Amino acid sequence: MRSIKLQNLKKAISGGQVINGISLTIPAGKFFALLGPSGCGKTTLLRLIAGLESADAGQIFLGDEDITDVPIHQRPINIVFQNYALFPHLDVFDNIAYSLKLKKLPKSVIEQRVFKILEAFHLEKHMYKLPSQLSGGQQQRVALARAIVNEPDVLLLDEPLAALDFKLREKMLIELIELQDKLKTTFVYVTHDQFEALTVADRMAIMNHKGEIEQIGTPKEIYEFPHSSFVAKFVGTTNILNGTLHHLDGPDPEIDIPDLGRFKISIPQKKHWMSEGCDMLISIRPEKIFISKKEVKNFSNSLKGIVQSIVYHGRSTQYNILLKNHLKLQVFEQNEEHFPQEVIDYDNEVNLYWQKDNVVILEK
Repeated sequence: MRSIKLQNLKKAISGGQVINGISLTIPAGKFFALLGPSGCGKTTLLRLIAGLESADAGQIFLGDEDITDVPIHQRPINIVFQNYALFPHLDVFDNIAYSLKLKKLPKSVIEQRVFKILEAFHLEKHMYKLPSQLSGGQQQRVALARAIVNEPDVLLLDEPLAALDFKLREKMLIELIELQDKLKTTFVYVTHDQFEALTVADRMAIMNHKGEIEQIGTPKEIYEFPHSSFVAKFVGTTNILNGTLHHLDGPDPEIDIPDLGRFKISIPQKKHWMSEGCDMLISIRPEKIFISKKEVKNFSNSLKGIVQSIVYHGRSTQYNILLKNHLKLQVFEQNEEHFPQEVIDYDNEVNLYWQKDNVVILEK
């Protein structure tokens, strides 16, 4: 197991900056996700690590070894692409054995390794089938097995589940987590799908449209404590409100939101940019807001609004609430009962409640 360290990595394609001075450490033996919008440079970054592209500036380290200029075939790194890139004329066994044959390993060693990994990926019954005879999920397993069989230090996964339907994707995500935990290989998983990233990652990095890293952390840290409005909106759903800061040095700091009033907030650590009366952005996740037509106590903040629309999601219900300043708030309510005691309908006036500790102050 070896970590990956990127130092001030830059890459321009067709005259435009794609990777803009990224410095990043991917810990050894962990499942690391790179999440960002389409076109932000995620795949380019993966190709730089693999050696499929060369960097314009910066360095790439595998453990303590500088591999910036090491040819692709000399890097103990494998990559699985979105389209699987299986050899159509080779059966499952020969697809998986391909890299071992290139190394001219003894036939007995090749067979031992391939049979072992066929069993691990539940592909024993399909070993003599061509890729065209396999389902999408089976092809994905073959591509993973082929990438794992020669025991690389790092496995790069470029949106490997994009072609699968939702239910199969959920199943394969769990299998990937179990596989990584068993192998302890460093996995780097590229996706634009927040659900996939939050599901698989031990740690993750969020990239923005400029090819820069916005935030690095565990999935929980990034979801619960986003640093910027970009991260708050890109990872999950949130309500972002703008206002001015008051009582900064008092026991109960507040944000004054135009035409709505003042609301209590929590400031765990005072930032250098904070000053009395300064503009600031806050984020409140929809599931952190309690909705009711009744008056409820023991909440730091409350607000009234009108239900404009309702979306039933099965596990939860989404309410879109129109406020008196014409802003809209989203609220998610967990559907815990078949027949809830309180029914909220269109055009109802409702009370919204949240605790000050559920307000996240955004840096930008």
